[in-house]
Amino acid sequence: MATISTSDFKNGMTMELPEGLFQIQDFQHVKPGKGGAFVRTTLKNARTGAVIDRTFRAGEKVESAFIEKREQQYLYRDGTGYAVMDNENFEQSTVSEEAMGDAGNYITEGSTVTFLMYGDEIIGTDLPASVELAITETEPGIQGDRVSGARKPATLDSGLVIQVPLFVETGDRVKVDTRTGEYQTRA
Repeated sequence: MATISTSDFKNGMTMELPEGLFQIQDFQHVKPGKGGAFVRTTLKNARTGAVIDRTFRAGEKVESAFIEKREQQYLYRDGTGYAVMDNENFEQSTVSEEAMGDAGNYITEGSTVTFLMYGDEIIGTDLPASVELAITETEPGIQGDRVSGARKPATLDSGLVIQVPLFVETGDRVKVDTRTGEYQTRA
């Protein structure tokens, strides 16, 4: 493992600490009038998502963690998780629901998923900001029922249920925000 100094910190950098694997969300170098300089950081646990604040002395060394992005194709869902195929060596494996996380709500068979890998461990997924999905089931809009901002539930082809405007019909393709799970627009 490579060590990095606090002067090399950048947002998004991942490091191995005694408490676990953490990603830098925000950092600030502070030089008070008295005493030594220090670096105040906000760190996100890569495995659990918990956020902590931690202060390091200026020049302190920490272990850097190498996170690899690996693209895999989602094939199908079985009883134990998600069957995926590596795009480089075509090996198939099963990814648990815990490792897939919320990404399972936004993928369909045949789509590509980018996994964040630490060694052989999946610590997360890298999704685009929005995805296009088809609506498989929703109630038809009633003529004359055009109240501004009214919503109705709709089931997407991934199985996720979201709220959509009344004019959206079954079979329409919609854009969904992967960060919030909300309808954005018709595609």
